[in-house]
Amino acid sequence: MQLTGKQKRMLRALGHHLQPVVRVGKNGVEENQYAAIRGALLDHELIKIKLEKQAPVDRETMIERVVEHTGAQCVQMIGRTALIFAPHPEDPKIILPGTGK
Repeated sequence: MQLTGKQKRMLRALGHHLQPVVRVGKNGVEENQYAAIRGALLDHELIKIKLEKQAPVDRETMIERVVEHTGAQCVQMIGRTALIFAPHPEDPKIILPGTGK
C-alpha cells in the first residue's frame, strides 16, 4: 500500500509530538532493534527512529533496512530522525483518510 499525500500529512501531524522509540548507535541496526521496532509498530503503529551521529550507516540505508525488515513505510525523514508507519494487521488504531481502515 502506497501512502497518498493526504495520508502522509495526517501521519506527520500525528507524529509531530512523538519522541524516538529506537535509537541507532555505533553498532548500526541489529536484529534486537528490528524486533523492538516491530513491537513498537504493533503497539503504536506510528513511531520515530533516531540515527545517532556515530552510527556506521547513512540515513537512507538505515530506513531501507528498517522498511525491508518490518514491512513499515517511511512517512518522513528530517535530519537523522525517521517517522515510520505500519497499520496493525488485526486492529488498526489509526484510520487513514480515503481508506476506511
